[in-house]
Amino acid sequence: MSFDFKAFFETMQTTLAENSHAGHVKFTSDSEQVQGLKSRARMRNFELTVDEPPGLAGTDQGPNPVELLLAALGTCQEITYRFYADKMGIRLNNVSVTVKGSLDLRGFFDVDAEVRPGYHRIVSEVKLDSPASEEDVARLIDAVESHCPVLDMLTNHTPVELKVQTQDSILVGSAAVA
Repeated sequence: MSFDFKAFFETMQTTLAENSHAGHVKFTSDSEQVQGLKSRARMRNFELTVDEPPGLAGTDQGPNPVELLLAALGTCQEITYRFYADKMGIRLNNVSVTVKGSLDLRGFFDVDAEVRPGYHRIVSEVKLDSPASEEDVARLIDAVESHCPVLDMLTNHTPVELKVQTQDSILVGSAAVA
């Protein structure tokens, strides 16, 4: 038996409308560099190895951070498509996403101060297996683009505070935005 995403969605809407504090959740990721550029990240009950490819001085034992960002966007879109298709009564047999990002390593390696170290372009290609009309698919796309959390974080300003702790003090990074 498949999960009833529509019923879950509607229950969450009702719960959150009645108690806005129930919608305030926090997620945490703890990570530690374990060898070379290889890190271990822990989220809830999950552990993930993060590393760089050999061409970037890693040992290729896991995806690198910028690849994880692409995966976060793709999978968040898939989840958002599923929830909203079911909520809107739009039949969706399957959804898959390919996300590609382009960055210029000159920014990371401080070769050119004019070059950002992060992605300068991200392209998401969504494939929907759905018998829905073009009009329904367009409504679904609008809903996903309006409600996908990772897409929102990538396309809108998200305050980030960077704290650096040493044995002697806690410093706030100069890149911090409150």
